Amino acid sequence: PVRGGRQAVETRRETLAGTRFPRVALPTFTGEGDLLRFLHDENLPGRYPYTAGVFPFRETGEAPRRQFAGEGGPARTNRRFRLLTASQEATRLSVAFDSVTLYGEDPARRPDIFGKIGEGGVSIATLDDMVALFRGFRLTDPQTSVSMTINGPAPAILAMFLNAAILQEAEAFSRERGRTPTAAEREEIAAGALRVVRGTVQADILKEDQAQNTCIFSTAFALRLMGDVQEFFIGRRIGNFYSASVSGYHIAEAGANPITQLAFTLANGFTYVEYFLSRGLAVDDFARNLSFFFSNGLDPEYAVLSRVARRIWARALKLRYGAGERSRKFKVHIQTSGRSLHAREVQFNDIRTTLQALTAISDACNSLHTNAYDEAITTPTPESVRRAVAIQKIIREEFGMAWNENPLSGSFAISWLTDRVEEAVLDEFDRLDARGGVLAAMERQYQRHRIQEESFLYESRKDSGELPVVGVNTFRAEGGEDEAAAGAEEALLARATPAEKEEQVRRVEAFRDRHAEAAGPALRRLRETALAGGNVFAELMDTVRVASLGQISAALYEVGGRYRRST
Repeated sequence: PVRGGRQAVETRRETLAGTRFPRVALPTFTGEGDLLRFLHDENLPGRYPYTAGVFPFRETGEAPRRQFAGEGGPARTNRRFRLLTASQEATRLSVAFDSVTLYGEDPARRPDIFGKIGEGGVSIATLDDMVALFRGFRLTDPQTSVSMTINGPAPAILAMFLNAAILQEAEAFSRERGRTPTAAEREEIAAGALRVVRGTVQADILKEDQAQNTCIFSTAFALRLMGDVQEFFIGRRIGNFYSASVSGYHIAEAGANPITQLAFTLANGFTYVEYFLSRGLAVDDFARNLSFFFSNGLDPEYAVLSRVARRIWARALKLRYGAGERSRKFKVHIQTSGRSLHAREVQFNDIRTTLQALTAISDACNSLHTNAYDEAITTPTPESVRRAVAIQKIIREEFGMAWNENPLSGSFAISWLTDRVEEAVLDEFDRLDARGGVLAAMERQYQRHRIQEESFLYESRKDSGELPVVGVNTFRAEGGEDEAAAGAEEALLARATPAEKEEQVRRVEAFRDRHAEAAGPALRRLRETALAGGNVFAELMDTVRVASLGQISAALYEVGGRYRRST
């Protein structure tokens, strides 16, 4: 064993056959040229340029395992969280929000809103909702990490989350001391909670314009809010929470091939770096708060996606921006491909997900989500979720090769593919530069058109049978349509009921009534802060205590403008 941090790390494991299998495999060549090339392009895990991984060893007590969850109101999703985390070493929660929340609205009885409450995600509109969502989970526990997939209204939702963590710590103080904290003690509690809370908020507005479409503010104002969040993080020393998760997943789900997903995502990431630098922020103060999010499909390029990303990011951060070691480390969450889930022969989806998960773990992902096989037709059932979690656990705990940290190093095929994908990504950077950069290309709808073209190519080849999909256009069994119809009927039964939707509307109305007197002045201060060029997020930390998401969005529309797509 060797020392890794505070405790010894076993570097070999003995198999049942008596083989002493290494955790990190070392190169066997002795030529200086080969060794130099290896150190420059590959190196060992945890060594620049981090092609084989950004850390020397994976954490053994905290597997990179997440499950996306969200349905109905906060109480129902809280129950799903408890199911997902039962008997787990670490609490990794990943929150899906309903479309009402994603577009910054409050639950309401309006016909265009009521039917969408709690559908496809959890309804969160107030600080009370956020507190209820995480009831029973200590958000400041070092073993707890929360990921939130939200973009347009991300600053308001993030402010609610951070306030929920602070409230938990204040309540713990009161239970332990038998009294409420003083103003000074409360400030100390808040500062301590913010320094240790762990998680990620997506907040990637560029990919929203390019692929997913849940933009609510003008792009310029949305970027300003991202900068305000980052300034707040730096000022409050929030170092364990990622202020943005630059997402390629939704670019891939919209139809992009793996190379385009990678190129657009990295380009977006560098655009954020340039924007934060233009705000006067130091690269080593903000780069540590950025993470990335990819989809893993079955195309060969997915096997090297993270390898290429780590190498490009590390070299750019070191050579162009002069960033330190931590900033050069490209941290990536992988989710298995939703687009590869099919309603026909749904049981085959677990096979695809298993291969995608194995690819992600072999490529040293930092966090992993495995889709449930029935997500093509319904909200995942407890049984399908358990199977999805089991995929990760079996790979991590039973599949022998997963003990090794760098199983791809030294492969001729992997090395060749890594170089070819890197070249293709750099070529795409040139095309973006020729159009004036990411933001200028967005004005011309370049990214959207590329994604649409690649989506059409995928669908046309699948429909023609040129691209075989087992159970869909080849190796088909009778009864597939009936199975999909049955699943769709089950999905209707799993939806939030009208009574649940009405209850959520009443919860928000009660919150707004209770804070009616304080909300007006708080929203006025929020608008004034935005107009005066102050830090909007710092003000939001106060505003969310008395105003709902819909009220906050309406106030910010007045000063930041609504999103309008370029034509």
